[in-house]
Formats: sequence, structure tokens, C-alpha cells
Amino acid sequence: MRPINVCYFALLREKADVEQEVVHTSTQTYAELYEELSQKYHFGLPASMIQVAVNDEFSLMTETLLSNSKVVFIPPVAGG
Repeated sequence: MRPINVCYFALLREKADVEQEVVHTSTQTYAELYEELSQKYHFGLPASMIQVAVNDEFSLMTETLLSNSKVVFIPPVAGG
């Protein structure tokens, strides 16, 4: 299990009811981590709609998880 610092925004923050947390996971990719968290918090958005930033840089959901990294899942947002 590797520790990952996960930050949530918008709808994901509302569903998780936390802004950030350290997650210990055995998942291999950011998509797998998102799916694990989505099941836990019932996000209701498929991974295909989510952007991920790792250590302050956008990344692909298919990239391999880096231990002790800062991961931000970003849902689609509407502006007005």
C-alpha cells in the first residue's frame, strides 16, 4: 500500500465531504485510484470525465501512481 495525498474539487469535494486526505492504496494507475474512491464516495462521474493533476502538473489517468504524490482529481465545471 502506498500513500497518496488526494485533493478534491467541486462536486467531488462535496461528495467526499473532505478537501484532501491521505489514501493508502494498492491501485496501479490514477484511473484505478479514482474508481476506488468513486466507489467509496459515490462520485457518480466516470473516470473519462475527470482530469488529474499530479504534483501540480496535468497527467493522464492511465499513468502509474507515484508514491507520496499530490493528486488532484478535477471534475468538469460549468461557468457563467
